[in-house]
Amino acid sequence: MEGYILDWANMLLRWVHVITAIAWIGSSFYFVWLDNSLTKPTAPDLKEKGVDGELWAVHGGGFYNPQKYLTAPKSLPENLHWFYWESYSTWMSGFALLVVLYLFNASTFLIDKNVFDMSPGAAVGFAVSYLLIGWIVYDSICRLFNKNDRLVGILVAIYIAAAAYVACHIFSGRAAFLLTGAMVATIMSANVLAWIIPGQRKVVAALKAGQPVDPIHGKRGKQRSVHNTYFTLPVLFAMLSNHYSMTYAHKYNWVVLILIMLSGVLIRQFFILKHKGKINVLWPAAGVAALGVVAVMIAPQPRPAVAKVDGEAAATVSFAKVQEVMNARCVQCHAEQPKMMPTAAKGIKLETPEDIKAHAQLIYQQAVQQKAMPLGNVTQITDDERALLGQWFEGGAKTTN
Repeated sequence: MEGYILDWANMLLRWVHVITAIAWIGSSFYFVWLDNSLTKPTAPDLKEKGVDGELWAVHGGGFYNPQKYLTAPKSLPENLHWFYWESYSTWMSGFALLVVLYLFNASTFLIDKNVFDMSPGAAVGFAVSYLLIGWIVYDSICRLFNKNDRLVGILVAIYIAAAAYVACHIFSGRAAFLLTGAMVATIMSANVLAWIIPGQRKVVAALKAGQPVDPIHGKRGKQRSVHNTYFTLPVLFAMLSNHYSMTYAHKYNWVVLILIMLSGVLIRQFFILKHKGKINVLWPAAGVAALGVVAVMIAPQPRPAVAKVDGEAAATVSFAKVQEVMNARCVQCHAEQPKMMPTAAKGIKLETPEDIKAHAQLIYQQAVQQKAMPLGNVTQITDDERALLGQWFEGGAKTTN
């Protein structure tokens, strides 16, 4: 029953997380586009009101004319809308999902003993500390070098790359990718909570009190907001990466993660410049080139030919031995009633010859080529057993011999 409840929690939290993330990213992308698409007003009355930029747009059958003030209008409305719950709800639902899926199942999802052998409690402690330290280091960089945006950007990029390397040498590949994304997402939401919104509140309070506005609040908020928009695509990849074991299961998965996150930054740069009317295809070309390097790097390599497995020719590997491996290493998660989870992982069952035959290609990719399964090698499949599965598949994946 506990597993069933956790499955429901996982499903609902994932749903909420996706919904709130869409709202946050959507509003963030919209305001970046809007800010970079504004034109100077020509109407004298707008200039007199202090309008610094405006935009005309049509959407859904209506016409819109958003205006941005150089400082603020002479009087602020009571129903001033704030954009922060999108950020907070995305982080809270994401952290809750991390707790339910990863921290409650640390031995399965966080730990790979071939990477770093640790207890589930230690893994949970490392994971939470990783998120917290990520924010502390990032915020310290921004505080110490706040007058030099370029230097801050370079140092932050170096730190995130180093953090990705560390994560990939402590956690399982799958968890390392997700935790790196969660660390950056924590930075993004903390930027909103600790700097952007408090700064805006101080500006509003000063305006309502008729006091001069300290420009530092706007500068800080702008810097953190710019960082957030560059973080977005890398975080999205990290959150989706658990569906693509070819990335996180590679020997040099930290290089894969860094290059794909870099490609997201380069592609985002293209769109930011495009909003300003500047088209430079070198940015997306560089991003695609980085992805191309990854594609070549992680491409499946031909397995070295092995004449025999336990005395049998590769073409005649006994299916009985294949089924022994399935029963010893795979059915714990892939069965009608698995022992390690409430239902078969991804609905895949590997109990019968028909099941195994139907999923032969997937078994070969996940267990032999990418070595991504079992998760964290929790059932301790051996290299010899992987070789046996590979030779069985390459010999035609027969179930009758």
